[in-house]
Amino acid sequence: MSSQLIPTIETGRLSLRGPAAEDYPNFKATFASYRSRFMGGPLNTYEAWMLYAAEMGHWDIRGFGMWMIHDKDTDETYGMAGGWQPAGWPEREIAWIIWPDKAGKGFALEATHAVRKYYYANGWDTAVSYLDPKNLDSVRLAERLGAKKDADAPSIDGSDAVYRHPSPAQLDDTQLAHGIEMEIGHYADPQFKPKGWALD
Repeated sequence: MSSQLIPTIETGRLSLRGPAAEDYPNFKATFASYRSRFMGGPLNTYEAWMLYAAEMGHWDIRGFGMWMIHDKDTDETYGMAGGWQPAGWPEREIAWIIWPDKAGKGFALEATHAVRKYYYANGWDTAVSYLDPKNLDSVRLAERLGAKKDADAPSIDGSDAVYRHPSPAQLDDTQLAHGIEMEIGHYADPQFKPKGWALD
């Protein structure tokens, strides 16, 4: 799928667009950093380039993929969120990563909630997230999205925890969905100062 054909998703603060060549430096810096340790990193220059090429090619091969998260006002990139199912993945995954200096501002929650709604509106009836059990930020985010550990789902390599997202019917006009929207609204408030450990 050409980058020109990848749909754009708009949220209150964000514009989600297909990955482009000009977005690569931030991706490379993040995957060279300690933050990527739960996603196969840190990567060297060649490995980061190959992974970013895979992010772009995934749209052509699968017809879905990861969006780059942009600020609607400044166009600054904050990370990526979307669908992911490379070879060997048992199911379609909803995945995310936020640049190290952009964590704790609710961008991952806002973007992931939006992409899940998009995929559910376009035929998906389930999705999982494959998480390193030590990646507590991502585990907490999955749980805030209503995902629960699915012990019966096949994992990628036996070392990951599989979190099953609620189905479209379990989300539609529910307290969970309203709660997610409320939390996103809090993060959008410039006066909001979350207590405790920063969460994506």
